[in-house]
Amino acid sequence: MKKLKILGLTLPLSFILFLGLTMPGFAETEISKAKLPVLTTSAGQSPDVTTVNIVLEEAGIKYDYCDVPNVEIVDAGVGLAGKESGTGFHVEIYTDMEKFPEGTPYKTVIIAIGASLKGMGASGLTVEKEVSRLKKIIDNCKKKKIFIIAVHVGGTSKRGAPGSDNERMIDAVAPYADYLIVSGDGNKDGRFDTIAKDNEIPLTQIEYALDLVDIFKQVFK
Repeated sequence: MKKLKILGLTLPLSFILFLGLTMPGFAETEISKAKLPVLTTSAGQSPDVTTVNIVLEEAGIKYDYCDVPNVEIVDAGVGLAGKESGTGFHVEIYTDMEKFPEGTPYKTVIIAIGASLKGMGASGLTVEKEVSRLKKIIDNCKKKKIFIIAVHVGGTSKRGAPGSDNERMIDAVAPYADYLIVSGDGNKDGRFDTIAKDNEIPLTQIEYALDLVDIFKQVFK
């Protein structure tokens, strides 16, 4: 029988599962449930949103993506009103329109948190403009009861001192999410634990980005 060591004790795997202890890979308080259709986007225009999109594909979950949607685009629902990619603007439409016809309201928005001055510059955004855009989207999601999942998987490279670009993106999104998923490497100071506790937000901490595959399968089951 396979055994694992926890706190210096060697225990049978079946016993660990019986106790409900978390297996290596991710630690969970409670994995939230969300509904399709889903839109993915970025807070800070870092490549981390690409990781989220790849993970969704690996999990077999169809989605739409827009790097810098405004309220009107989000409200347009599935298909993003036929918007096409252009300079400083990128969209990808993968939602199954047989299940969710064009214009079906999004039930969930996944926001990947991580600042990139290069990415924001390419979209014609300053940090202030990005924070303002995010606030409008989040306020609208709250009004329309769209479930917000905030994901921070960039690790220490997407953290910084208080007031830094990355920290401002966290401030703009994390406290207002309905569910937080973060990497342990990006939560060494426990900041996301504090945000989750203070705002009563379910939090799942993962070790590797690929752990998101199983998480998302459970979230959208």
